[in-house]
Amino acid sequence: MTDQTNPDIIYTKVDEAPELASASLLPIIQSFARAAGVTVGTRDISLAGRILAAFPEHLSEDQRITDDLAALGELVKTPEANVIKLPNISASVPQLVAAVKELQAQGYAIPDYPETPAIDAEKEARARYDAIKGSAVNPVLREGNSDRRAAAAVKKFAQSNPHRMGDWSADSKTRVASMSGGDFFSNEVSAVVPNAATAKIVLETAEGETVLKDAVSYPAGTVVDATYMSAVALDAFLAAEIEKTKAEGVLFSLHMKATMMKVSDPIIFGHAVKQFLAPVFEQFGDEMAALGVNPNSGLGDLLARVKGNAAIMAAIEACMAERPPMYMVDSDRGITNLHVPSDVIIDASMPALIRAGGKGWGPDGKEHDAVCVIPDNSYAPVYDEAIEFFKQNGKLNPATAGTVQNLGLMAQKAEEYGSHPTTFEIPADGTVKMILADGTVLHSHEVKAGDIWRSASTRKAPIEDWVNLAIERQALTGYRSIFWLDESRAHDAQLIAMVKPILEAKGVADRFEIMAPREATRASLETITKGENTIAITGNVLRDYLTDLFPILELATSAKMLSIVKLMQGGGLFETGAGGSAPKHVQQLQGENHLRWDSLGEFCALGESFKFLGQTKGNAKAQILGDAVEVATQGVLDHDRSPGRKAGEPDNRDSHYWFARYWAEALAAQSEDAALAAHFAPVAAALAEKEAEILQELHAGRGQAVDQGGYYHPDAAKTAAIMRPSATLNAIIG
Repeated sequence: MTDQTNPDIIYTKVDEAPELASASLLPIIQSFARAAGVTVGTRDISLAGRILAAFPEHLSEDQRITDDLAALGELVKTPEANVIKLPNISASVPQLVAAVKELQAQGYAIPDYPETPAIDAEKEARARYDAIKGSAVNPVLREGNSDRRAAAAVKKFAQSNPHRMGDWSADSKTRVASMSGGDFFSNEVSAVVPNAATAKIVLETAEGETVLKDAVSYPAGTVVDATYMSAVALDAFLAAEIEKTKAEGVLFSLHMKATMMKVSDPIIFGHAVKQFLAPVFEQFGDEMAALGVNPNSGLGDLLARVKGNAAIMAAIEACMAERPPMYMVDSDRGITNLHVPSDVIIDASMPALIRAGGKGWGPDGKEHDAVCVIPDNSYAPVYDEAIEFFKQNGKLNPATAGTVQNLGLMAQKAEEYGSHPTTFEIPADGTVKMILADGTVLHSHEVKAGDIWRSASTRKAPIEDWVNLAIERQALTGYRSIFWLDESRAHDAQLIAMVKPILEAKGVADRFEIMAPREATRASLETITKGENTIAITGNVLRDYLTDLFPILELATSAKMLSIVKLMQGGGLFETGAGGSAPKHVQQLQGENHLRWDSLGEFCALGESFKFLGQTKGNAKAQILGDAVEVATQGVLDHDRSPGRKAGEPDNRDSHYWFARYWAEALAAQSEDAALAAHFAPVAAALAEKEAEILQELHAGRGQAVDQGGYYHPDAAKTAAIMRPSATLNAIIG
């Protein structure tokens, strides 16, 4: 293990901005915890750590690390689990390749990522890497359902200090475009497996049968879905929307989840790249393939591979001139919406556009209306309805808005996020069948070459746990509570048939509503516009989408959400917020030595973790630590000690100083434990007395470029020097 054998609390080692922040915050946490006899250890679930753990035979003895993710996967199935989980990279192929190259340059002899594996060794390496791609961490750790909400102090602060919202106009041309047929939504079928069963997934063609996946096991009562997206229908839809967008004179934008949905969405992304450059692929397709072009990797990778071919570059330039202007990820650097699949994260990009009044940045560096292309129609209505609502009613007022809490069904790889091993790009025309061990054909689809077929499952126990969690939360709050389920969707119909009897048996059916996502979106927006509150009870993907959409509208960010996972075996997993903006934060630190990452999510999770330890282990000191964390968090908010966005303003490190000071002061002031008060009284006094000296040391070197020794696998000593520059603070904390 990375640190300690059996710590009371595990703080995950991750990537990018959250991990940089940890270099500053974690020593403070460990120091304060030690005073209460609480151990806080770490486990490495970073992208680099997962890569190294996957190839031990390629490494020297001193380079090898244990598979911390696998160990955590076992721990979260026990009552002893107490894990603070920070946001980690859900790697796209370009990110994975970049991480591999960085590790190789640092002397780790791991194999290249084989894009087209031919020999057995390459196929084996590809299989290991594919297990690391996308949402490889969350399904392993999330052995419970999700309870995400804005902490009371955070919501109060947002109302007292409302963030800026873009203005909406009724004649905005911004709209959502989705497929009207041939997508996952329209082709979905679903069934409940009454008894424990195993199944195989096969493709039957004129040449015979190919087993796509064998020995898929389902416990009794599992909801098993299957669906596919037609490649022909997708291409026709994309081509039509490109032309319509040009005629409307607005930006073209694609919104996907090519990180989490690591099989299906990169393929869809590649179709968009190919359609946008259709004339180029028609003329130079073979030449580009010879150069290693894979449209799934994005326009940025494509341009890098063909930059030496003047004819192809000229054709691309001519094609782009005829296309609609593209929504930009970074106008200054020329990074388009189609450059890198991992830059296109729908749950971050769509809320940002909606918050901005329906505007996106164009290649001219100015804001424009945009067509938001979301090919699959399963959840696109949420964003479509939100846009229509704000066109009709104007922007949300954060000063008076209520809140949307979320209870998400995600335990045991529920729904689409668990579908990666059962998602396939179909190689030939035929029929895909799911066949149970007794010969029953559970699902069947006629498919064409290039179609994307997938199956997902949701087990009975997580569904029941989810409904009971909703009943508990509604009883505690009294808020309007809505199950976001569409009776016309095959999967949702199965869930409704399971949800209703539980509500009726508990005598609480009259306290809950069931609405399709479009209607639930409008109902929720109407509720919070009136200053009232609601609970969105959703499946896994909507959990992910809504816990960015509503917090970004209410709080300006989703990083400040309180996220508690009540593990089904009695443990606790405390998540700390979203990491979608983390790459930009790292770039700013490297260029200007300013980290604007806000650790408020970490503060909230930390308090809950300590209190959970106090409750489950009877540890009164841990409870006091947790209560004091809440006081310190309130102090950070009340005194506006959160990081600023620009270099020269206080940043993440300043925020941690103030958090430590307020935490120490709260512990010194409490009267429940005299020993803790006596320990922290001199700490609090020293932090106050040395304020000017500490802040001066923290700000030394700001505005200058810094080198952390790597992006995916930074040097620990260099990172510590950057993130802990105050010798005075370090000496006080210990």
